[in-house]
Amino acid sequence: MLTGLRLQNFKTWRDTNDIKLSPVTAFFGTNSSGKTSILQSLLMLRQTVEDSDRNQTLALNGIVDLGTYQDIVFNHDKSLPLRIHLDWESSRPVDVIDLAAQVQKKKSVLLSSNELSFETEIRSDRKAPYVQQMSYRVGYYSFLMSRSDDAKGRYKLESNLYDFKRSQGRAWQLPEPVKCYGFPQQAKVYYQNASVLYDVEFEFEGICETIRYLGPLRNDPQREYSITGSAPRDVGKRGEYTVNALVAARNAHQMISRGWTKGFNNRRLTKKQPMESVIGAWLSELGLISSFDLDMLDERQTLYRMNVRLRSGAPQVLLTDVGFGVSQVLPVLVMLAYAQDGDTLVLEQPEIHLHPAVQSGLADIILETALTRNVQIILESHSEHLLMRLQRRIAEEEFGRNLRVKPSDVSLYFAKQTPKGSHLERLEIDLFGNIVNWPAEFFGDPLADRIAMLDAAKRRKAKANP
Repeated sequence: MLTGLRLQNFKTWRDTNDIKLSPVTAFFGTNSSGKTSILQSLLMLRQTVEDSDRNQTLALNGIVDLGTYQDIVFNHDKSLPLRIHLDWESSRPVDVIDLAAQVQKKKSVLLSSNELSFETEIRSDRKAPYVQQMSYRVGYYSFLMSRSDDAKGRYKLESNLYDFKRSQGRAWQLPEPVKCYGFPQQAKVYYQNASVLYDVEFEFEGICETIRYLGPLRNDPQREYSITGSAPRDVGKRGEYTVNALVAARNAHQMISRGWTKGFNNRRLTKKQPMESVIGAWLSELGLISSFDLDMLDERQTLYRMNVRLRSGAPQVLLTDVGFGVSQVLPVLVMLAYAQDGDTLVLEQPEIHLHPAVQSGLADIILETALTRNVQIILESHSEHLLMRLQRRIAEEEFGRNLRVKPSDVSLYFAKQTPKGSHLERLEIDLFGNIVNWPAEFFGDPLADRIAMLDAAKRRKAKANP
C-alpha cells in the first residue's frame, strides 16, 4: 500500500510537503487547485514503469496526457528540478544482505523491512530530461545514485550504511539510470553485492503496476456490448471495460466478502458472494435500481446486453433506458468490486451525475471495499455529501456489517490556489468525526448565503409593508 507522497515543482505545486496516504485518501478543493495533478503524478509513474522505451526518463503520455516536460514543471520553468518522493509498504520484506557474512555462512541478513521509499530528482538540458539523482530506502538503509560533477554524464553509487564491494578490475563509474527509477545493468557487474538494488527496483515497479484509474468522463451506456475473451486489468479510464470485467469475474467465479463477523477477538470476514451479486446489492442499497442482469446474446460469448429492474416486480429495461446516473456509477462499483489484492484505485469525481443521497451511500461502499479487502482508494471529489458520510462513519466507529472505521483509516486534504502556487492542507479529524481545522473556503460560504437570504427577505417584507 502507498503510504506517502511528496511532489516538488510538479505542475501547480511548488511543494506539496509530505502527503500521508491511508486506506482511503480523499482530496477536495476548488477548481484548478491542483488536486488532480496529485493523482496524475501517480499515473505518470505507472505509465513510466510500463513504457517500453527504457531510455525515456518519464513517460508523459499514456493513461494520462501530460504534454512535454516543460508542461509539467512548476511555472513552466525548465531550470527547476522536479522531485518525486514515494513511500509504500511492500507485500513481502526486502532483505539487505551482508555478502561477507554470507560467504562465511554466518547470519547475513542485516535488515529485513517492508517499509520502502523512492525519490528521484529530474532536471532538463537542451536535449531532454535526465536524472540528477535517485535513491531508495529500505528501513534505515539508503542507496543513492547521483550524477557526477564531470561533463560526461556518469553516475556514482553510494549508501549511508551499506558497503558496496567492487568486483575486481578498474573502478568504472556507472552510466545513466534506466528511466527515472532503474539501476543500470552495469551496477550488478561492477559490484558483488548489489542485488538489493534490483530487489527495491522490482518492488517499486510492482507497486506502480497496482495503480488503477477511472476518470470523471465515462462512456455512455450502450444497448449491446461486444467484448473480447480476455480479462481486463481494470474497467479502463472511461469505464470502457466495465462489461468485460463483469464477464471475466463471472467466468472466474470471483467472490468477495462484504464485512466481518461480530466480536472483538478472532473476527473473520463474512461469507463471500459472487461479485455480480454484490454489485447488484450495492445498486439496490443506493436506491438506484432493484436488480440487474447481464445477458449473453450469442454462443461465442462476445455479445451482451445489460438489463435492469427499477423496482421489485417491474419489467426489465435496458441500461440505456434508465437514468444516466446508473450507467455512470456502474464503472465505479465494478472497479471497486473487481480490484485485486494490493491494488490502489485512483478515482476522479466518483460522485459525478449522482443524487446527494447516492453520493453519501457511495462513501459507504468505498469504506466497505477498503476495510474488507487489501485495496487502497485515492480519490478526488467535489462532494460535500461524500465527505460528511466519511466523517459520520468515523464518529460512529462501526457501521454496516461490523465495519470499524478509525481516523487513521481516512486521510482528507483540501487544495487551494494561491499566488505562490497550489497549497495543500491536511484536514484533522478527531474521534467524533469533526474536522478540527475546517478551511474558510471549503464548499463555499453557506452562512454568508443564509445571511444574505434573510436580508433579502427583510427588504421584500419592508417593501410590501411600507
